[in-house]
Amino acid sequence: MRSLAGKTLFVTGSSRGIGKAIALRAARDGAAVVLAAKTVAPDPKLPGTIHSAAEEVEAAGGRALPVPCDVRDEAQVKAAVKAAVETFGRLDILVNNASAINLRGTLELPVARFDLLFAVNARAAFVCSKACLPHLLESDNPHILNISPPLNTDPKWFRGIAPYTLTKYGMTMLALGMAGEFRDRGLAANALWPKTGIATAAVRNLLGGEEAVRRCRRPEIVADAAHAVLTRPAGLCTGRCLLDEEVLREEGISDFSSYAVDPGADLMPDFFL
Repeated sequence: MRSLAGKTLFVTGSSRGIGKAIALRAARDGAAVVLAAKTVAPDPKLPGTIHSAAEEVEAAGGRALPVPCDVRDEAQVKAAVKAAVETFGRLDILVNNASAINLRGTLELPVARFDLLFAVNARAAFVCSKACLPHLLESDNPHILNISPPLNTDPKWFRGIAPYTLTKYGMTMLALGMAGEFRDRGLAANALWPKTGIATAAVRNLLGGEEAVRRCRRPEIVADAAHAVLTRPAGLCTGRCLLDEEVLREEGISDFSSYAVDPGADLMPDFFL
């Protein structure tokens, strides 16, 4: 029974969806969680704020620090990391979960939207990692986990969506690079991605509505896989592109029916798989 008790996690994009699910799973172990996200006021299209997520974390048994943070802003990220260390005295884990999605092609996507994709995805993973690393390297089992896909050069994952693909693959490449750079200093860095669609606001609002959600799994499958990775010895699990289902199979779990939104529906494969 590996546990995150006593650990401090810094989770970006944690006001809802996968980020919040990862935070809640850690909270059930009694971990401290820094909820770094932009949403501080309720939005009818995007349920959840850092404050409501913090209440859920504490109700689940963890300690929470909600910090308004735009991951595109280096100063805000540094301030959030500083607040985390001042509040909890340590930083053990970074989860780069915050993400932007836009599935338009080269001619259709405005440059400003490309800049947003790059800033929230690849650049933010770098900025947050750079800010957290000095503290992570003092931990006894430090991990960086990027929620990003396995690398695949099949042209179908670039055709028509190359800007988005570029920025998500950038997150994965950063994880692999840091795995090599910091292996000798005891830090693990990995990428984790869902094998199927996950019931999030992005799926509901951008990728097919309620019918698409019905063919998804709940975010808890990614959270359970993340927990398994983050509780492994850093030296034994680093530099990998992981899928949630593969991780759980390695943990001896083979029945995933409890994660389905609708157990009778055909599951929708996720992007890049």
